[in-house]
Amino acid sequence: MAGRANTGGEPSRTLKTVSRACDIIRVLEELDGAGVTELATHLDMSKSAVYSHLSTLREEHFVVKEGDTYRLGLQFLLLGEFVRNQHVLYHHGKEEIEKLAEETGEYAHLATEQHGLGVNLYKVQGEKAVGRDYQTNKLQKPDYLHFSATGKSILAHLGDERVEGIVDEYGLSAKTEHTITDRDELFAELEQIREQGYATNEEEEIKGLQAIGAPVLDKDDTVLGSVSVSGPVNRMQEPAYHDRIVDAVTSTANIIEVNINMADTDTDLPDFT
Repeated sequence: MAGRANTGGEPSRTLKTVSRACDIIRVLEELDGAGVTELATHLDMSKSAVYSHLSTLREEHFVVKEGDTYRLGLQFLLLGEFVRNQHVLYHHGKEEIEKLAEETGEYAHLATEQHGLGVNLYKVQGEKAVGRDYQTNKLQKPDYLHFSATGKSILAHLGDERVEGIVDEYGLSAKTEHTITDRDELFAELEQIREQGYATNEEEEIKGLQAIGAPVLDKDDTVLGSVSVSGPVNRMQEPAYHDRIVDAVTSTANIIEVNINMADTDTDLPDFT
């Protein structure tokens, strides 16, 4: 994946020790555990420096040691659950996504954007859904926005300048032969998404898989994330089924919006006494 963007709008000031610790964490994730020598080679660091970082991370319960192998600790799970539970979209969308999966029988998704990438907050497998292993892996990593229905739903409501910045940072890489890789074509489709109220993924991420997504907006029309349903082409292309999924997805997105906006409204009643 492309380099990480500085999205704060200010010159980047970083601490090398913290950056190195983050590099070690990412490599431990990538390699599913590693020893000191392997990490030192992978990161072009001295073994003593790697060991010092690992010792600190272990002391803070972010890393565990199994024999000579270091692995990420469950502290990350606890922090991740806390962060997800605090997210307004997950708080108000979890039950609706479960209902959507039950209604459609397909995979239902709840996603948001951070640092120009898509982050999956929640996925629910319906009774006839396909691709369990792939969908589980997607929960564990951020992804590009331009080839998924959730991602395009979000991009369509970020504003052209922000989208330009995201494309400049990450590019438009192809996942399949159907992926949009041309900037003008992407912007034309984002305009269409705004007009029709939903996005489609026409085998742009996985051959044989299609999806329909809709944005979730707050009361100021700021996009909070998106909802989608994905399924095999043979089902999703059938006109009546396609229309039913569009209705289910857009309705779910609207319900989540209403729940969020109602919760954000001052409910104090006027005092007429």
